[in-house]
Order: sequence, then structure tokens, then C-alpha cells
Amino acid sequence: MKYVLASGNKGKLAELKALLGPTGIEVVPQSDFDIPEAIENGDSFTANALIKARHASHLTGLPAIADDSGLEVDALGGEPGVYSARYAGSGASDQDNIDKLLRALQDVPESDRSARFHCVIALVNTADDPDPEVFHGTWEGFISIAPQGENGFGYDPVFYIPEFKSTSAQLDPQEKNLLSHRAKAMGQLKSRLL
Repeated sequence: MKYVLASGNKGKLAELKALLGPTGIEVVPQSDFDIPEAIENGDSFTANALIKARHASHLTGLPAIADDSGLEVDALGGEPGVYSARYAGSGASDQDNIDKLLRALQDVPESDRSARFHCVIALVNTADDPDPEVFHGTWEGFISIAPQGENGFGYDPVFYIPEFKSTSAQLDPQEKNLLSHRAKAMGQLKSRLL
């Protein structure tokens, strides 16, 4: 079976291929088809994942897998949420987003900085699939005072996991891939596909 991954993100593709291993399921990135990125104008992670999956399936004719993920901070009323990647503006770098987040939390004590990562993966068989499947994983933690660690991407340097006494960026990548929101959602996807 062949699926298109509604992303050109090499990291996401590598994670998905590692998860599926030698199953006979082939996943190719939408960049192999020169597909433009979908316009993510949904108001939830689920809506955006479905927009991306339907877009890729429509343009390739293949079943599609898409994910949308982000960070939700309780003290900020759930921000940055679906705007996580562009929290500091369109084209913002990971560091720009982290800087904005830390400024927004500068007067919030560490004990009140609870947060969680969300990952929603959508699977559609066709662009107009009336019964898309959706898988959701979360990862609970806190936002640290300052970035720590060199691994990962996005908000990983400030996402602190109390039981490990480290940020996500300080974890070994293999360890992170067992614990993360994406690992949980992908585990559900794997169970469905295999």
C-alpha cells in the first residue's frame, strides 16, 4: 500500500518510516510530487490535519496521511495552539517563537507554566473520504524559564518534563520518540495500518 505524507518535512517522514519498518507500507512525501503546501486555516489541530491530508490526496490520487501539532500553554489560555509554528509571525524561526513565548510567560511562576504538546494525525483514503480516521496524542509538561538542550526542534528546548528532570531537547532522540505526542499518535496510526 502506498500513502502520501502531506508534508515535505524530512524529520516527520523519517519518523513515520521508522515506525512502519518493513511492513510493505510505502510512504512518500508530497514534495516528491511538487505539491504546494495546503493553506492551514482550520481552527483546530484536527481541522488542519484533515485540510492537509485531503489536499495531498486530491493532488496525487493516493491515500494520504497528515499531521498537525503544536503547543498549548494553560497560563496563556491555550496559546500558541494551532498557531505554534507561526506564533511570532509568518516565517518566524523556532528561536523567534520561543523568545515570544518566554516573554509572554516572564511574570508567570514555574509552577503555573503547565503545557502540553498535541499531535493529530489524519488518514484519508481519498480526498473526499466521508470517514477519515483521526489519531490524537498529547504530552504533558511545563515551560521552562530558559531553553536547555540541543536535540529536537520547535519548542523542545523549553518543554520541561518533570519526571525526567529535563527538557525535550535534552532527551535522547530515541527516548523522545517513545514518549512524545507524535509517538503516541503514530502508535495509534501504526495499529490501524498493520
